[in-house]
Amino acid sequence: MQFADQYSIVTDQITDLSKLTLEHSTIDTSLYAKYDVKRGLRDLDGHGVLTGLTEISEVWGRQKDENGEEHEVDGILRYRGYDIQDLIMGHPANDNFAFEEATYLLLFGELPNAQQFAEFKELLAKYRALPTNFVRDIIMKAPSRDMMNTLARSVLTLYSYDHRDDDTSIDNVLRQCLELIALFPQLAVYGYQTYKYYHDGDSFFIHAPKAEYSAAENILHMLRADSQFTKAEARALDVALVLHAEHGGGNNSTFTTHVVTSSGTDTYSAIAAALGSLKGPKHGGANIKNVQMFEDIKANVKDWTSDEEISAYLLKILNKEAFDGAGLIYGIGHAIYTKSDPRAQMLKSAVRALAEEKGRLDEYELRERVARLAPDVIASKRHMYKNICANVDFYSGFAYEMLGLPVELFTPLFACARISGWSAHRLEELINAGKIIRPAYMNICEHQEYIPMDNREITREDIKRQVKKEFFNLVDEREAERDKSRKELRDKVKDKIKERL
Repeated sequence: MQFADQYSIVTDQITDLSKLTLEHSTIDTSLYAKYDVKRGLRDLDGHGVLTGLTEISEVWGRQKDENGEEHEVDGILRYRGYDIQDLIMGHPANDNFAFEEATYLLLFGELPNAQQFAEFKELLAKYRALPTNFVRDIIMKAPSRDMMNTLARSVLTLYSYDHRDDDTSIDNVLRQCLELIALFPQLAVYGYQTYKYYHDGDSFFIHAPKAEYSAAENILHMLRADSQFTKAEARALDVALVLHAEHGGGNNSTFTTHVVTSSGTDTYSAIAAALGSLKGPKHGGANIKNVQMFEDIKANVKDWTSDEEISAYLLKILNKEAFDGAGLIYGIGHAIYTKSDPRAQMLKSAVRALAEEKGRLDEYELRERVARLAPDVIASKRHMYKNICANVDFYSGFAYEMLGLPVELFTPLFACARISGWSAHRLEELINAGKIIRPAYMNICEHQEYIPMDNREITREDIKRQVKKEFFNLVDEREAERDKSRKELRDKVKDKIKERL
C-alpha cells in the first residue's frame, strides 16, 4: 500500500509510539498542588492569574464590599466601561446595527455620534468586497467539512492578497482588522454553501452582501435562498453578535491573540491562531452540544412541565446514564459568572420573542425550567466551590436553531462576532509594545545519562514491530510482483491480438 493511501490511517506503529508518548508525558496531578501551579491559569475559586492590563472590557462574577470581603454578584460585562445591557437596550429597536456600534466602541474606545456611525457603516460596507475570483479560487477548492478550518484557511490566504501584509503599524493593522470584520460573514457563509454543494449535493447559490444591511441582516440574506428574514430574526442575531463580540482578555482565543501578537507576527496569522483556539469544543462549541442535549431531553421527557421528571432526567445525564455519557449539563456553569450571566439574561428576551414568532414557546419554557433546576441537581451530586447559572450558550444555540442556521455555522458565527474583540486586543497589544509573552513551566523530569546507540536495549515491542514491518513489506512486494505479472500478461494478450489482426 502506498503512503498516500495511508495518510489518515493510524497504523500499529503509530499506536505503539503513542504508548511511549503517554508513558513519558503523563504528569502526576498531585504535583500541580505541590508546586502551586494554577492549571488553566485559574484557582479553585475561579480567580484568574493576572497576566495583563486592558481597557477594552471587564467581566465580573464576584466583587469586594467596603470591608474588602468578596461576594458573588449578578454577572457584569462592560465594553469600554459601558454596561452590556445599556448598549443593547439603548440601541434603537428599529434597526439591527447594534453589533456595528459595539464594534466601533471596542476599537475606538468611545460611542460614535450619528455622523461618525454613518461613515463607519459605509467603511465596513466598502470592505465587504472580496478579492477577484477569491470564492472560485480559494473557498471552492478542497472544501472542508469543518467551517472553522475553511475560515482559517481563507484568512491565511488573504495575506497573499495584501501588499502590506507584514506591516504592523497601527493604521495598517486597523485597516486589516476592519477588512476582516467586514469579510468574516461572507467567508463563513460561502464556505458553508460550498461544503453543502460538494458534500451533500445541495443547490449552490452565492448572494453578494448588501451595503445597506447590517452584519446580522447580511448573514441571513446570504444564507437563505430567498434572502428573506423578519425583524425579530435580525434583531435576535444582532443581539447575539453583540453579546459574543468580546469577553475580556483572558478567554482562550483572546489570550491567544495577545500571545501571538506579542511575537510581532502579522494580523492574518494572529487571527488564524485565535480561530484555531475558538474551534476547540471547550471554547466555541458548547452551544452545539446544548442543542443536541435538548433534542435528547425532548425525546425522553414526556411531560415538559414536570419539575420532577425533568430533574430526574438531568440526574441521569449527570450520572453519565443519558445523552452523550460525558456527565455534563451543557450551557450550565461558567468560569467567572456565578449568580447570573448577563449575556444570557440579555439574549433571553430576544430568544423569547423569536420563540413566540416561531410557535415554540413550549420549548422556551422547557429551557427555562432546565435553567432553574440544573444548578440544584448538580449541587446534589458534586461538591461546589461556587454557585452556577445558565450561560450564554444555553440560549444562543436555541436562537440559531430557530433562525434556521446550520449547526456547522454555530462556531463560525461566534467568530464573526469575536473578531471585533480580537481586533481591539491585537491593537492594544501592539500599541503598548509589551514584551513577548513567555510564562514559565517547571521541569519535573529526572536527569539521565546518555547511552550510546549500540548499548541501548532492544525491547520486545521493538522486535514485534520489526517482524510486522518485514511481514507487510513482503506482502507489498508480492502484490507488486503479481501486479507486474498481470501487466505482462495483458501486454502479451494485446500483442497476440495485434498479430492476428
